[in-house]
Amino acid sequence: MQPTLLSMQPQSPPADSTPTDSSPLGLVAGWGRFPIELAEHARARGRQLVVAAIKSHADEALIPLSSAHRTFGVAKLGAQMRFFQQHGVREVLLAGKLFKDRILFHGWGWMGHLPDAICLAALWDSFVSGRADQRDDTLLGSVVRAFAARGMTVIPSSAIAPELMAEEGVLTQRQPSRRERRDMDFGWDIARQMGQLDIGQSVTIRDRTVLGVEAIEGTDALIARMTAVCPRGGFTLVKVAKPHQDMRFDVPTIGLRTIEQMHRAGGSAIAIEAGKTIFVDREATLRRANQLGIALVSLKDAQAVASQADDLLAHQRSAFSLKLHRA
Repeated sequence: MQPTLLSMQPQSPPADSTPTDSSPLGLVAGWGRFPIELAEHARARGRQLVVAAIKSHADEALIPLSSAHRTFGVAKLGAQMRFFQQHGVREVLLAGKLFKDRILFHGWGWMGHLPDAICLAALWDSFVSGRADQRDDTLLGSVVRAFAARGMTVIPSSAIAPELMAEEGVLTQRQPSRRERRDMDFGWDIARQMGQLDIGQSVTIRDRTVLGVEAIEGTDALIARMTAVCPRGGFTLVKVAKPHQDMRFDVPTIGLRTIEQMHRAGGSAIAIEAGKTIFVDREATLRRANQLGIALVSLKDAQAVASQADDLLAHQRSAFSLKLHRA
């Protein structure tokens, strides 16, 4: 099933958008362009922004966009909360990547970041008692509950910037080839199952063979590995949300960096999930993808399933025709 070209005008807020108020908005900012674009949209909507910038992650470009800005260690959760409370924050956004592998498995690990008392209490079961695991949903869910216990609600980015969510359709000038579409369909369910297990969001596929699976290292590192795994190039990246994605955190994100990484590694096509993927640097990303001939398709889950069914029906028809010919 071929996805149709759709308008690239801003879409309506997703159903899970949370009503917002006019109080200062808290932003816990990690790495990447996403926190910056989110801050720009918040400012455009008249919200004052209080930024808790994660040390060695957040971009200094956030400083002029904020009414209050302070840098914190990644494990200083209590200090971040007190900073927000001092500025009257009732709603909080979590945006940007945290380099989990470096935080947990480099140097002294998590304890090397000297977690404060509130952070220690929030993540005790994952890091101390062992009663809980250290998957993203587990850790970030604990952080969300810790904010709620102190009167602050973590809201989805779609409540502030629905325009950042990828719309449905073929977003580039080049349509994916038949082989690329088959690889997208093949990889879709695999990526979905990986998300169900909270392992990663992305897989790379060539000729309906799984080349790589994203884990703690992230999508960029997955793509970079393909130069050795698939030197022929022509692979497809499939990046989807978890089946029950909590839109307040760990939402799939793509942008200009994704396109550049794919080009360097020899990738030729990308499939993302419409309405559940954050699309940063949209204009620059699409312009660069068009220059490089990389196809970018944004699909609803039902489209991928329908496309698989179409392929199966075509295969059955071909087999039936061959039997008739032999008869």
